[in-house]
Amino acid sequence: MNRIVSLLYGLFAYIVFFVTFLYAVGFVSGRVVPKTIDSGVPAPLPEALIVNIALMTLFALQHSVMARPAFKRWWTQYVSKSIERSTYVLLASLALILLFWQWRPIPTTVWLVEEPVLAAVLTALSFVGWLIVLASTFMINHFELFGLHQVVNNARGKSMPNVRFKTPALYKLVRHPIYLGFIIAFWATPHMTVGHLLFAAVTTGYILVGIFLEERDLIDLFGDEYRNYRQRVSMLIPWRKSAETTTLHPTPRKASLFR
Repeated sequence: MNRIVSLLYGLFAYIVFFVTFLYAVGFVSGRVVPKTIDSGVPAPLPEALIVNIALMTLFALQHSVMARPAFKRWWTQYVSKSIERSTYVLLASLALILLFWQWRPIPTTVWLVEEPVLAAVLTALSFVGWLIVLASTFMINHFELFGLHQVVNNARGKSMPNVRFKTPALYKLVRHPIYLGFIIAFWATPHMTVGHLLFAAVTTGYILVGIFLEERDLIDLFGDEYRNYRQRVSMLIPWRKSAETTTLHPTPRKASLFR
């Protein structure tokens, strides 16, 4: 019964995540969804800045703190390891839903591209960014990244397989294609408002901090194997020339790449 409940919980968390992801696309691009980054009644500027920064900070803290190995070691004393990832995904989704709901628009225009072809190109580029995000998750293990693999294996009475360090497809070009996709999606727009600019700037800053924390954890997990990868492959800009590196000989380690 516990395994069935865990499976249902994991499925619920995944559905909430996927709906939230689709809503985020509409929220940032200003299409389809009822509440977008620029819709609604504008609040006074000080209120909008305080509320919006607080919402993004809440998401950043939840997303970063719960991803740290020390927190996971403590957390899994009380929460089953099979649903730890699903719980993380669910709470991150709820933090985003709160952001969408309470976001205060700041509609002052920063730039507006009126030329139809260029505007269409920027819009298409934004959607390409979202596609990069989603595709990159499947290049590693989408269903493990969002908790489904864990609850399915638990329901079948199987333990999670050991995952070794790997760099498929886009991961050979940049170390963080998911983050690259987000940056493209957030910044490529024909109509940039102050509110959208605040969102893009703060989330980009958080991404850079997140990369620092994530890579520190990956070095702890994979040692010289990840150091060698970091020397060979650029962080976010795929066309930057890689640094020359001496081949390292890491000891194989059995650990998950994710978080």
